[in-house]
Amino acid sequence: MTTTTLAVLVPLLPFLGAAAGLLLGRTAPGFVRPLAVLPTLTALVLAALVAVRQGGDQAVDAHTELTPTGSVPVELALHIDGFAALVAVLVGLVATCVQIYSTGYLRDDPRYPSYAALVSLFTSAMLLVVYSGDLIVLLVGWEIMGICSYFLVGHYWETPEARAASIKAFLVTKLGDVPFLIGLFALATDTGSFRITTILGAVAHGGLDHPTLIALLLLAGVAGKSAQFPLHTWLPDAMAGPTPVSALIHAATMVAAGVYFVARLLPVFEASRAAMVVLAVMAAVTMLGSGLAALAQDDIKRVLAYSTIGQLGYMTGALAVGDRSAAVFHLLSHGAFKALLFLAAGVVIHAAGTNSLAAMSRMHGLRDRIPDAYWTMTVALLALAAIPPFSGFFSKESVLGAAEHVATGHTGHAPGAAGWITLVAGLLTAVLTAAYATRLWLLAFHGQGVEAADHGRQPLTMTVVLWVLAVPSLALGGFAYRSLPDWFDGHDLTPTLTTSVLGTGVALVGGLVTYAAWRHTSALAARAPLGAVAAHPEGDAGLVEAEAIASHAPVYGDVAYAPDPSDPGRLLLGPLHRHAAVGFHLDAVYAALFVRPVQAGASLVRFLDREVVETYVRGAGALPRLLGAAVRRAQTGNVQTYVSALLAGTVVLAVAALLVATGA
Repeated sequence: MTTTTLAVLVPLLPFLGAAAGLLLGRTAPGFVRPLAVLPTLTALVLAALVAVRQGGDQAVDAHTELTPTGSVPVELALHIDGFAALVAVLVGLVATCVQIYSTGYLRDDPRYPSYAALVSLFTSAMLLVVYSGDLIVLLVGWEIMGICSYFLVGHYWETPEARAASIKAFLVTKLGDVPFLIGLFALATDTGSFRITTILGAVAHGGLDHPTLIALLLLAGVAGKSAQFPLHTWLPDAMAGPTPVSALIHAATMVAAGVYFVARLLPVFEASRAAMVVLAVMAAVTMLGSGLAALAQDDIKRVLAYSTIGQLGYMTGALAVGDRSAAVFHLLSHGAFKALLFLAAGVVIHAAGTNSLAAMSRMHGLRDRIPDAYWTMTVALLALAAIPPFSGFFSKESVLGAAEHVATGHTGHAPGAAGWITLVAGLLTAVLTAAYATRLWLLAFHGQGVEAADHGRQPLTMTVVLWVLAVPSLALGGFAYRSLPDWFDGHDLTPTLTTSVLGTGVALVGGLVTYAAWRHTSALAARAPLGAVAAHPEGDAGLVEAEAIASHAPVYGDVAYAPDPSDPGRLLLGPLHRHAAVGFHLDAVYAALFVRPVQAGASLVRFLDREVVETYVRGAGALPRLLGAAVRRAQTGNVQTYVSALLAGTVVLAVAALLVATGA
């Protein structure tokens, strides 16, 4: 079987699995789980075969005209280079793990068949984006992911949080997709094709007439899909969906699509130095803002959500300095350990019965109840904090090293300003990342208080997946920079000494300072009476996830969700904490600038429709009725009345005719 045929089957199999799952979900429920897991697992195996055959050599290209357009052709095209081959393996791995994990996590959910089918369709769409060699076909996968995310985030549609989150995710991403679509057509107009290889060839020969405009339009779509400032606000709210969905969206699919798109078309963005600086500023604001926000969150999943936003900022920072190898390397590394973090968080939530870190910090012995989640999550948090030798260290240092090269003038792929912005923001974010990773670990697994309730062991399908993902979280970084340079354009992925020392140093400082703050606040909390803890209801309340098996509310009462006095985030952030906890009020700003004016306009339209338009409509119907009633009253049946009216009418007509004749 040829490589092209294998590549076609990779996105096709999950699509067929989704279609079969939807058709057989009610009539043959026994087939739902095999149809969810086997097509995705087979797609993973085929994607690995494609990667082995591609081997980092010449890109695999195949195309056929999809439909004649009369102008710019639309083609069903494949373009599989080393980046595409590796990203497809990551997507297949994470999607397979999510499907296997979901068979245990949602084993009692009556909507599991539709959920599994949507996950398969979501996976198929992302694989289409990865392998596509034509921008219009890529756009199809891009939009299917947006639709699937709407349904998956809103899986628990009974809860208002899930409904609001799904609508918000859909609207914000579509807001970015409008300029993105305009940018695609502008790019095709300048280059004469939607084919990626043709576009890159045209850019190499200076074929772009409006590079800055095109790049900025495309960046709007990327900001929406990859949750970059200022279109990142949908991602933390998307935590209202099931935890496996969070792992899929945050690790390897939807949010990675924007980064992957820029990496694939990086020469288009490099044609505009202004666009590269804008990309660097966007990455810097995203990294720093999300790091501060993560340090103030009480919901364990929202901490991980803001962490995802920050790590995506690292990837866009690498792209801003013109190094797509570092960006995709961190995308691969982050995909493994972030999927592990979310899936382990799902086990923690089931065991604790709550998402709230404040509640977990008051549970003693939680880590003993879930040793698999404890150890694997520890590995993933170390990778997130970029502590050597875990995978996050190698990929994050490759980003910082690329920024250092540009900042010090060793390469001219990007403006020096972009290098300095990315380097400084990346180092500061490394401190914040280690701080919130340490805080999460301490609050979730080292709580003091009531003994954690025992809800039994987790299904084997959930714990096995955690250990599978722990392997790349631990070893992918070292393996990649030694064994996979061919897949990364032959780029040397070895971390530089300067950034390795700086990055590791600031990460250790962030972790140690957070640990010291936790020891200090824990000592103060131990001396405080329990009633004083419950006397502050204004703190961040952790939301109970809808799919949690149990709730500790009867055990812990109001104290469980009161602000945690041992939370080191409050001490570290000080007065900034309350602002960071609500995402620096960006949602409130959007509500004032966009939501309320739109609602006011809608209210005005509704008022005009009800009081003006409907008044005219009612009047148009009432007038004939009034005239009819008047005519009906005149029909008395009295001949004398009729003759009198006839004579009176004749006299009136005669007088009118005389007046007209006299006037003439």
